[in-house]
Amino acid sequence: MVALVCLWTAAQLLFLGALSHERAQELLYRDFRTQVASATAPIGPIVPVGDPVALLSVPRLGLQEVVVEGTASGDTLVGPGHRRDTVLPGQVGTSVVYGRAATYGGPFGDLTELRAGDTIEVTGAQGEVAFTVRGVRRAGDPLPAPAEEGAARLTLVTAEGEGRFAAIAPESAVYVDADAREGFPAPPGRPLAVPDSEKAMASDAGAMPLLALHLALLVALVLGVLSARQRWSTYLVWVVASPLALALSWATTDVAVRLLPNVL
Repeated sequence: MVALVCLWTAAQLLFLGALSHERAQELLYRDFRTQVASATAPIGPIVPVGDPVALLSVPRLGLQEVVVEGTASGDTLVGPGHRRDTVLPGQVGTSVVYGRAATYGGPFGDLTELRAGDTIEVTGAQGEVAFTVRGVRRAGDPLPAPAEEGAARLTLVTAEGEGRFAAIAPESAVYVDADAREGFPAPPGRPLAVPDSEKAMASDAGAMPLLALHLALLVALVLGVLSARQRWSTYLVWVVASPLALALSWATTDVAVRLLPNVL
């Protein structure tokens, strides 16, 4: 059972999670496209966590992702997340977006391949903005000069590591800065700070109670299967229990991932 749990977790992180990510992105894209067409897409300053806020396109990487509000580990399961104490992508000021490097589709896995001069396109409620990449920086590198008045800056954040297991054992955050000469006005009133769980390389310790509940449900399911096998045939029991076990295992792993870095 321990081996099966470990194998399932690894498979979901690296493979099945990608399917979940693609499905979530498809639904988010439909929702956001409808909002933009009907002029109901958010412009800030306060946006419900998990709501789509922008469409991010990086031609060099063949990347197109819907950005959602929030950067906690649970938020970035469905796609890149916008840090809530910064302006929305495309607005005047600096907007910060986190994305996973390896798990759940790894949308920002190739971010370090960007070079100065590459283009990043953002579509939001107020229109489209084209950013020009300044470069890639890492911890300890000098910060870029402040953006000019009336300009917009976009900072993409993900994780990177070294060695054979770099993809699943990140050591630090990596940043890509991009600038646009003009941005859209940003309404005042956004949060001045975010919780530690929404910062780069952070995990969500608040998921522990929910994880304990899911594990208890798994134990209850195992006990239920053992009890049912004493009354009915093994085939019938597994036909009924297998879908429940798969669904519950999937949900449990989703919760467990929240205890890992939000840009893993």
